Amino acid sequence: MAGARLRASPALSRPAIYTGLLGGSFNPAHGGHRRITLGAIAALGLDEAWWLVSPGNPLKAADGMAPLAARFASARNQARRAPIRVTAIERELGTRFTVDTLRALVRRHPGRRFVWLMGADNLAQFHRWRDWRGIARTVPIAVVARPGYDGLALASPAMAWLGRFRRSAASFRNRAGWSAPALVILRFDPDPRSATALRRADPDWASRFPAGAARDCITLRPIEPNP
Repeated sequence: MAGARLRASPALSRPAIYTGLLGGSFNPAHGGHRRITLGAIAALGLDEAWWLVSPGNPLKAADGMAPLAARFASARNQARRAPIRVTAIERELGTRFTVDTLRALVRRHPGRRFVWLMGADNLAQFHRWRDWRGIARTVPIAVVARPGYDGLALASPAMAWLGRFRRSAASFRNRAGWSAPALVILRFDPDPRSATALRRADPDWASRFPAGAARDCITLRPIEPNP
């Protein structure tokens, strides 16, 4: 109709929510996960982060993997009083590989701008991930330096391709670098903590988390204890 005023879609009129995504087994979650996440939120000017607790990691053996409910509970415990939301949304999405999860999240949450967070140890083997170039073309990637892995990460096949898309953290904060592919390297004080070392020191850690169902912070569905 002539003279009619066009209305912006409510989803388009709201400012985007900038969200970091840290995926993993969280077997168990620990202070190192929290530290790098809060560091990335500050360095990149994010609004919040989501921890994607994987039902199963294709690159890790199932032997020694605690039940999802215990891993989820350990992540909730580490995320308390922080802008971190814990979710097992991959279970609902039915996705097993990161590339499929990211594409589903981008479709499902058009009002958010996601960045994938990972350690240098993951960048060193990133070329082994299913359609890793597809991941890089879907969302920007921020890599957190990790003691003992930086050399391997920088010499990796994935870095040979991703290096041309390297950006500064400042460009992410002012949103100029918020496109994909894009790579930013973040350096914090070294944190030697690892889930492997924690499991060795405390093999029964999962038994101390309550058996009652927790609720997913994103889907709001209960995380039922394993039978």
